Amino acid sequence: MKHPRIHGLYAITDPTLIPDRQLLPAAEAALQGGARLLQYRDKTATLEQRRQRAAQLQTLCRHHGALFLVNDDPALAAEIDADGVHIGQSDGGIARARRLLGPGKIIGVTCHSDLTLAEQAAAAGADYVAFGRFFPSRTKPQAPPADPAILDRASQRLTIPLVAIGGIDPDNGGQLLEQGANALAVIHALFSDPAPAQVKQAAKQLSALF
Repeated sequence: MKHPRIHGLYAITDPTLIPDRQLLPAAEAALQGGARLLQYRDKTATLEQRRQRAAQLQTLCRHHGALFLVNDDPALAAEIDADGVHIGQSDGGIARARRLLGPGKIIGVTCHSDLTLAEQAAAAGADYVAFGRFFPSRTKPQAPPADPAILDRASQRLTIPLVAIGGIDPDNGGQLLEQGANALAVIHALFSDPAPAQVKQAAKQLSALF
């Protein structure tokens, strides 16, 4: 059964686009503009910085009724009682994340363009799988490309939600929804200008696709 709340605009933070002092205002603007999920992604901050920022973002998401997930760190997600975690193929696996988080939390898994990986993740207890990149990505330019048709095939074979990521903007996101995506994960098109007014407007445009 598809998780009913994994649907809509899925905002992902990026420290190269959002300086520390602008993180909370930019995140709040995305939520005000309609983002239904927010993932904290930061590969450069110290553990203490990440702990503090994740806790603040968690509070913000709860205020706006959105889901909050931590990227790649199930231990941190468990510590701050986040709604879940998003892991890659080399981040310790679903079983470890589930042990740390417990049965009620969300675990999302990157599956690139591999339907077999997605089926394995679903069988192992993932709550959603993410495919992409579908379009040229400024965040991960070297990521392998994915054909939007994989969403259609996955929607026929999987019962968990499908998240699309990679170069998504208001002009190209609609076709991914038509192919079967339940949520659109966006970084650059949302936070390339971290001014709150710009983020909110971008979030509104992306949310309107749903």
